Amino acid sequence: MPIARKSFIVLLFSLSIALVLAGCLSKPNTAPPSEKLKVVASVYPVYEFARQVGGEKVELTMLVPPGAEPHDWEPTAREIIQIKSAKLFLYHGAGLENLGKVLTQDTLGATRAVAVSQGLTVLEEADEDEHGHDQHSGEHGDSHMWLDPVYAQQEVAAIANALAEADPANADYYRQNADRYTQELSRLDQEYRAALSGLPRREIVVSHAAFGYLAARYNLTQRSIMGLAPDSEPTPDKMAQVVAFCREHNVKYIFFETLVNPKLSQTVARETGASLLVLNPIENLTQEEVNQGKNYLSLMRDNLANLKTALSE
Repeated sequence: MPIARKSFIVLLFSLSIALVLAGCLSKPNTAPPSEKLKVVASVYPVYEFARQVGGEKVELTMLVPPGAEPHDWEPTAREIIQIKSAKLFLYHGAGLENLGKVLTQDTLGATRAVAVSQGLTVLEEADEDEHGHDQHSGEHGDSHMWLDPVYAQQEVAAIANALAEADPANADYYRQNADRYTQELSRLDQEYRAALSGLPRREIVVSHAAFGYLAARYNLTQRSIMGLAPDSEPTPDKMAQVVAFCREHNVKYIFFETLVNPKLSQTVARETGASLLVLNPIENLTQEEVNQGKNYLSLMRDNLANLKTALSE
């Protein structure tokens, strides 16, 4: 092959390689996608709200497994490592979780911890007299804010702000998701108002005092067999007071929960001739509820259906 021709072929090959390299370098969309924001949530309500807001931009983990009672849960060493490896740790606060050994700088490291209930007014735990009147003890606070759909909207806003601060590049995405889910929560609130406003009864008898915010929002009176801790055993006097209250007010239904042994609710129902219905505090899901695809909104609507039944008779 003549030298001039050989040199020309080599030059063409070199130019082709240069053009290919230049084309590759000029295409920004060939860069690997950015990693998802790593977030750990403590309990189901926080997890569900964060899932709705974070969507596909977040790698989300829930610490308390299905079927576990959050009041009894304490983080294990493995779960503490999970928290420390995340960018953001979302917990409910207001005394719900046992996080004394987690919320320290030594444990958290660079992880930012956010209490989604921060800024919400906490209801005091109430002791009730034999007539069902609240006597506020001031010793404990009620942490079940998510059962009030209006408070739930504020918790969603807190989560959106936390995600936006941790991941500014996707801030608009998080806020749009929060706006969408807030509209669903607003519709839920309107459903509760419309369904409960005209019912003849206002008293609900529940297994533990988790429904103070829901009762306050919709003008109901909560009467509990146990206090805020679902495993606290009532005294014989307290049981007698609850039974007397049910008889005095002709209560037709006693509510129980899916994660707590229903024996006390069954005892009161047996003593008073009342029937049993579920009123779910949605602190967590059972494995069956997970398998059924239940979520916060569907369980709140199940609660509403049972409240309508109990308060209509």
